[in-house]
Amino acid sequence: MPKDKKDDIIALQLDLIRSMTEHNLRNVSDDLWGASGNKNTINSTPQNNNPNKNNAKIQSSNKACEKANPNNPPTATSSGAPKVPTPEQKEEPKIPIADLKKELDSYIGLDKVKEEVKDLINIAAVYKMRQQHNLPNVDMSFHMVFMGNPGTGKTMIARLMAKVYRSLDIISKGHLVEVDRSGLVAGYVGQTALKTSKVIESAVGGVLFIDEAYTLTSKSENDFGFEAVDTILKAMEDKRDDLIVIVAGYDELMEEFIESNPGLRSRFNKYLHFEDYTVDEMMKIFELQCKKSQYKLDKDAEESLRAYLTIESVDAGTFGNARGVRNIFEKILTEQANRLASMEKVTAEDLMRITDEDVRRAAFGDEIVDAEIAEKKSASENKDTKNTNDGDKNNGDTPDKNLNK
Repeated sequence: MPKDKKDDIIALQLDLIRSMTEHNLRNVSDDLWGASGNKNTINSTPQNNNPNKNNAKIQSSNKACEKANPNNPPTATSSGAPKVPTPEQKEEPKIPIADLKKELDSYIGLDKVKEEVKDLINIAAVYKMRQQHNLPNVDMSFHMVFMGNPGTGKTMIARLMAKVYRSLDIISKGHLVEVDRSGLVAGYVGQTALKTSKVIESAVGGVLFIDEAYTLTSKSENDFGFEAVDTILKAMEDKRDDLIVIVAGYDELMEEFIESNPGLRSRFNKYLHFEDYTVDEMMKIFELQCKKSQYKLDKDAEESLRAYLTIESVDAGTFGNARGVRNIFEKILTEQANRLASMEKVTAEDLMRITDEDVRRAAFGDEIVDAEIAEKKSASENKDTKNTNDGDKNNGDTPDKNLNK
């Protein structure tokens, strides 16, 4: 490495060290990668006043940082200082409430949820109208608890509610920030509040959707999840005019979560229960997937799929409801691809067709299907052998009874 370039890098490192020592340990990461929302510049030493030379040093430092931390590389501001990329949440467009109600009606199943959501839409609309006419409103919370098994549409409804609240100007941006325990809880004392606060800041103006929220309070009292809950409760009060929080999870576990902290019970007073999808509803979800991607189910394939979903619906929570349907759809497409790969010529019709074998291999496994095919082949061969033997008997030399007479 040339001496002058080496000196430049050393000088820049000294600047970084001096800057870091002026802050406490909690801000060390901000000094390395750039403080969120601040444009901290790195001062050059007196002997390096050439701006082009300083930019070259910063670019060199950025490359070194990228090697040290490839998952979180810095970006340069207009002043040339490294800064953590903090994507601004865009303001979602306002969609007419009538259109959002049509979207709600288009969802498969969720009959009870649809009724409750429409009630919430009407309540929110009247609340906003009273505000506009300078009439007093009852202190109302729009935070919600979604209870139900995985794959029952909780995230989908949360996204719709964000659009509704945006269209009514209850929140200013209308975006959805989805997070779980791993996105809120850190491994050391004092870090969880900071981590949770950053997530909350990204959600201000929209909806913070916390999936499997019960995991925040399901461990010992010393668990850092309780710190995340306290931080969220404070934000729900401090930012109540521009933040909606929706927590979601299994029925019984969410009841335990709400009861774990008195503040949760007082702030969450709207509960939506999401029932498991029926077999007919899961079939409609699968058919919708086929329609969107231009696939066609053979009649016998449809029957095999319904038989499989009937078995899985006994424990729809483990299967995953709509999520389980999407998973089996992808497995079926994999089996279809394997079948098509062995064909010499593939037509457009072949590409759209899903056969019974595709479904059965994806649903029940290759061993079972191969055994079924072998059994059918054996039965067919035995039948052909029997027919051949019968034919030989009929065509052989048989005594003519008339001759004997």
